[in-house]
Amino acid sequence: MDTDFTNTRVKFRHLQCFLAVTQLGSVQRAADSLSITQPAVSKTIGELESILGVRLFERGRRGAVPTREGRLFAPHASACVASLREGVDMLLRERGDVPGAVSIGVLPTVANALLPPAFAAFRQQWPAVSLSVQTDSNAPLLDRLKAGEVDLVVGRLSEPEAMHGLSFEQIYREPLAVAVRRDHPLVFETPLTPALLTRFAIVVPPFGTLIRQSAESMLTAFGAHALTALVETLSVSLGRSLALHNDAVWFVPAGAVEHDIALGLLVALPMPFAGTDEPIGLIRRNDAARTAVEESLVDAIREAGRSRAATK
Repeated sequence: MDTDFTNTRVKFRHLQCFLAVTQLGSVQRAADSLSITQPAVSKTIGELESILGVRLFERGRRGAVPTREGRLFAPHASACVASLREGVDMLLRERGDVPGAVSIGVLPTVANALLPPAFAAFRQQWPAVSLSVQTDSNAPLLDRLKAGEVDLVVGRLSEPEAMHGLSFEQIYREPLAVAVRRDHPLVFETPLTPALLTRFAIVVPPFGTLIRQSAESMLTAFGAHALTALVETLSVSLGRSLALHNDAVWFVPAGAVEHDIALGLLVALPMPFAGTDEPIGLIRRNDAARTAVEESLVDAIREAGRSRAATK
């Protein structure tokens, strides 16, 4: 390999394709994220391997797995691309063409409670920076983080395969609440029994989410089995509407309903068996360069998480 970098002919497109395949573990998924064809990605990776004189990926049924050389190269490629993008953004901001921006992915059940205080603190330091917020379930958010579509995610720790190349920093734990409207029939029932609970529609997150697992554990411990009248949704606005305007019983992280409970619009039922508190944390790419703006947002989210933990 030629040790003179100026003669290696490494282009931005080489690094972009390499990082996409590294993060997504698949040439096809990398092609989709870059909006180019799979052969184009394969050709570009082949060019980079020829230029560097090393094999960067092992391809097989598991997809494209970085070799030792690929893993060594990844953080430097990422730092190079991030530095270039930051430099271009800085020049554009100096010319007044575009504002600074940070993109964040966050669980919809967490956003309302955590982000307002975090953003208030962040904007005191960076009033001219734009914030892009994407809400979704955990798995799609992690995919967007790996593809570089968001700078960080506020979410949950996932299975090891999904966390490859990512780090998780827990900031607080969120308990599960069972919320109903203030004049719901169950509010006046003492004691609450499984038979009473199963008379009403249950609003829960989709199957496979950690909140759903916690809700099912609580219901099983309570003795409520074979629930059929379920509404499955991650939408906080829909869950809130169903609870406020129907007889629905809403299983939701406590932070998503604390404001409505404080106002007396919703009531948390005193369930005899509590659900498992879910850990909420900051998820970031291991190979991504950190900017001062992003670090300020991370610090603000950490502090908002500490404040929530202190009040529980």
